[in-house]
Amino acid sequence: MVGKVHGSLARAGKVKSQTPPVEAQEKAKKLTGRAKKREMFNRRYVNVSASMIGGKRRMNPPPEK
Repeated sequence: MVGKVHGSLARAGKVKSQTPPVEAQEKAKKLTGRAKKREMFNRRYVNVSASMIGGKRRMNPPPEK
């Protein structure tokens, strides 16, 4: 069995070529090493809000009753 391609490859890259170019924005540098671990710890365990008491956030939660 050979895998099928969804749509012809002639249309590959159509959307990217249509979008106008945008200048890249300057961003603050990302934390690395110990500082990153510290930020992750603070985000997960120190600054927990009342909504986090039930457990970790789900990506697609079922509707609450």
